[in-house]
Amino acid sequence: MSDENKTVKVEPLRKTRPCPECGMPSNREHYPFCSNRCRELDLSRWLSGSYAIPVADDEAKADYEDEQ
Repeated sequence: MSDENKTVKVEPLRKTRPCPECGMPSNREHYPFCSNRCRELDLSRWLSGSYAIPVADDEAKADYEDEQ
């Protein structure tokens, strides 16, 4: 049997998702982003501190919604 007659269906490792930056379909090499540009934009936001979890200066004065 020759290799030309064989048809192999390769399943992708992950389902394509929209890029979190621009909404285009994701690319396997840059998953979950569509390109290196979008991946680097996201990285620069992490490194500059744009993605941060707000915290209270004094934990004793923090407002907790579940406590009354």
